[in-house]
Amino acid sequence: MRISSPLPPKRSSAKFIGCVLTGLVINAMAVSCSSPNNTASNSSPQAQQSDKPIKVTLVSYAVTKTAYENIIPKFAAQWKAQTGQTVEFEQSYGGSGSQTRAVIDGLNADVVALALAGDTEKIEQAGLIQPGWEQELPNESIVHKSVAALVLREGTTNVQGWSDLTGDGVQVVTANPKTSGGAKWNIMALWGVITQAGGTEQEAQSFLEAVFRQVPVLPKDAREASDVFFKQGQGNVLINYENEVILARQKGDKQPYVVPTDYNISIDNPVAVVDANVDKNGTRQVAQAFTQFLFTPEAQREFAKVGFRPVEPTIQVEFASQFPKVEKLFTVKDLGGWEAVDTKFFADGAIFDQIQAKIAQSK
Repeated sequence: MRISSPLPPKRSSAKFIGCVLTGLVINAMAVSCSSPNNTASNSSPQAQQSDKPIKVTLVSYAVTKTAYENIIPKFAAQWKAQTGQTVEFEQSYGGSGSQTRAVIDGLNADVVALALAGDTEKIEQAGLIQPGWEQELPNESIVHKSVAALVLREGTTNVQGWSDLTGDGVQVVTANPKTSGGAKWNIMALWGVITQAGGTEQEAQSFLEAVFRQVPVLPKDAREASDVFFKQGQGNVLINYENEVILARQKGDKQPYVVPTDYNISIDNPVAVVDANVDKNGTRQVAQAFTQFLFTPEAQREFAKVGFRPVEPTIQVEFASQFPKVEKLFTVKDLGGWEAVDTKFFADGAIFDQIQAKIAQSK
């Protein structure tokens, strides 16, 4: 089958994506979905030859790997059935901050699924993603969620919630927020449990400093933090994603854990098409179809199976018993939004660096 429709030079409309997902034949799609301003010169050789595999590069953060390994074959089968074309995925996983910088520096991602919207916004600011990407997909492009969990070393009984992290003998493992999106969520959770309960910012910073005085090492990402805790035996409390804990349980790990349900942060994870790259690669149609597929019940169920809190309502109901209800679930918007948070907490010389400097001086 030959694809006769040219690829649009800008982000396609929701109508175009809908056409892809409903499986209309490609020639019909050219009539109903193509922009009248498109010309044949915009079509890439890759998109024009449906008998050749089309390659898509997904760049994501470390802990999503298991979910995407289950989802990608389902999408590839659907795309093949609808278009007759084989789609092959190249996948890259690592710390969200590191992945963000790699894309900005030239990693040829067609789709980014990062730990936080702030990282996606940095790629937008670099000119690779068009403004308004949040509105191109359902749920403001948040594809799944999680909350923070405290994983306990066997025998650790003196930690039942956030306030216990500063107790005697507690050693906390968390990743480095300079390279890990997950670590940023951890810090904002620790900050928010004070400020959202009515505490002052000074009290929140004092609490954050007290916790980090209990941190022996700062791994580069959430996956490495898990390895440090489980495989290397460091620390007796690991701040981790709830989904990581659930997945570890499924694989046979019986380490006890606590999900604080009085106050916790909604860890919202977005997905976006990298506009500059899909237009260069001739992969916009398939990349957009893939991101839309991630919001279907079929894909959302796969996210939920490995511990992510789904955003699709029917799957939320299906997996409700898996996720404890948090009484006060705050978001990064409640803390000022990612642009303000990155400047205030994670820029050079900001709160995190100030805390680390104080700890280093006192040793």
